[in-house]
Amino acid sequence: MFQASDKRQGAFASAFTILALIYHSVVRSVRKTHTNAFLAIGINLLQAVIFVVAFYAMFSILGMKGMAVRGDFLLYIMSGVFLFMTHTKAMGAVVASEGPASPMMQHAPMNTIIAIASAALGSLYIQVLSMAVILFVYHVAWTPISIEDPFAAFAMFMLAWFTGVAIGLVLLALKPWMPQFVTIFNTIYQRANMIASGKMFVANVMPGYMLAMFDWNPLFHCIDQARGYIFLNYVPRYTNWEYAVIVGLILVMIGLMGEFYTRRHASISWSARR
Repeated sequence: MFQASDKRQGAFASAFTILALIYHSVVRSVRKTHTNAFLAIGINLLQAVIFVVAFYAMFSILGMKGMAVRGDFLLYIMSGVFLFMTHTKAMGAVVASEGPASPMMQHAPMNTIIAIASAALGSLYIQVLSMAVILFVYHVAWTPISIEDPFAAFAMFMLAWFTGVAIGLVLLALKPWMPQFVTIFNTIYQRANMIASGKMFVANVMPGYMLAMFDWNPLFHCIDQARGYIFLNYVPRYTNWEYAVIVGLILVMIGLMGEFYTRRHASISWSARR
């Protein structure tokens, strides 16, 4: 009764089945935060607002507004916060997705790739919706927003999400073998990116010794490049989006190979080690 049909499907039917499964898995991943989908999105929205307000207050109290790009100061802060949250939330969602030993994998045609895709897309959906709502309210209630190249800026937003998914994929492949290490690394990386992401700095005004401490991070390149597309008066000189793309592709390949190897050696006893 509950077994998958042995009848072979065509390419279109198979693709439709996979997309439908991903859609329902995305809905499930969004509802993990709260049983009410609107409250799940509202919680993330509140987190983003708190981040923006906290950084605005910190910059104002410490007199760091002079370090920002000439233009809308609040938009400068939001450009860093949105990309930071998208990157870290995508990584966390992929790391927490269903593994090969999960009971969900016992239900055909569910598999780990669908679980990873749904976790990543669910995170992206929440972040895009939260960003759109905040920018719309700011544009309508406070001051009109002017973005020099909105499509390129959104591409940097997507690149931040992609690199987060790539790092999360590598950690997910390592998770069954080194669960404690992955948990600790995930926490440390997210905390370190509060500073290492460069959302509080502008790369063009950083001295060389400090720049060397940040330019390893693909998120640093994404945020700096995004600000170049958002603000007319800023042209990034020390970062490039190609680096983030290359790092993301390499990590995705490593993560997929690791996930394939891990899936072949899956054991039900792994769930007891988490």
